[in-house]
Amino acid sequence: MDVDEARRPGLIKARPVPHPWRWVAIGVIAILFAMLLNLLINNPAFNWPFVFEAMNQKPVIEGFVIGTLLVTFVSMIFAVVGGVILAVMRLSDNPILSAVSWAYTWFFRAIPRYVLLTVMGALGILFPLDRGGVSIGVPFDWLILRLFGIDGTMRIASFDANVLFQGLFGAIVGLAASEAAYMAEIARAGILSVDKGQTEAAEALGMSPRQTTWKVVLPQAMRVIVPPTGNETIAMLKDTSLLLAVPLTTELFFQLKGIGSRTYQIFPVYMAALLYYLAACSVLMVGQSFLERRFGRGFGARSRARQAQQDASNAVAQR
Repeated sequence: MDVDEARRPGLIKARPVPHPWRWVAIGVIAILFAMLLNLLINNPAFNWPFVFEAMNQKPVIEGFVIGTLLVTFVSMIFAVVGGVILAVMRLSDNPILSAVSWAYTWFFRAIPRYVLLTVMGALGILFPLDRGGVSIGVPFDWLILRLFGIDGTMRIASFDANVLFQGLFGAIVGLAASEAAYMAEIARAGILSVDKGQTEAAEALGMSPRQTTWKVVLPQAMRVIVPPTGNETIAMLKDTSLLLAVPLTTELFFQLKGIGSRTYQIFPVYMAALLYYLAACSVLMVGQSFLERRFGRGFGARSRARQAQQDASNAVAQR
């Protein structure tokens, strides 16, 4: 018999470690799930026929499309663009731009979103109709025209501030302004995550700072920016239920609460809202997962390649 074969240990008869408490936990979860299912089916307070009837009302569907989905996506577009601009300003060598970005972020992060939306709905008091409302034109036109002895106005258009800020426009501006402050911090963290060597290499190739930012830094920062941006989008969709503070009437939760008040079916309309938000947020979560895989492809592949190479080197060194 070979010496190596004699030294080789025999067959090890290993048994898996028992986990009795795991089965206890599964049993408890199964009992709780059965209790929940029984509650959902047999409790008359849910009134599921009325729930689905309320969900299919035309004002409710319009509120979901306009006040929930449209406001969410338009607000997030402005918030993302504004957040990236604020992040670039914050990282700028210009102290004025950096200070303005810091002040904006500090102000809007310190104010609760519901309070901000309430103030947004009350901005009409700053622009009364007897003073022209919200005007577009040359500022201080009355002073300029008075200097030349002209009686008139240099305003292109005027709007009723109460109508403007208490509708869709006010809802989008309020949510976008608040969210841009959070997106600025997310974008700043993503930009700082990119190695400085990337910027130095781009500058060595003769790229301008603007080209370096938009073509080198930001594409690589998206791996860090996308996951929290997806979370902020989901949070934004849920925060549209706060638009009652503006007030925006073409909004999902506002319409469902109105149905509940008229029919005295308060809890069923809450269930209808819950199902709408569950469905919408689930779709957004799937989209977020896809985007995370899309922007993290190269990074994950490189990490796995480096790990495989390291494992191979360790195996060779142990021989």
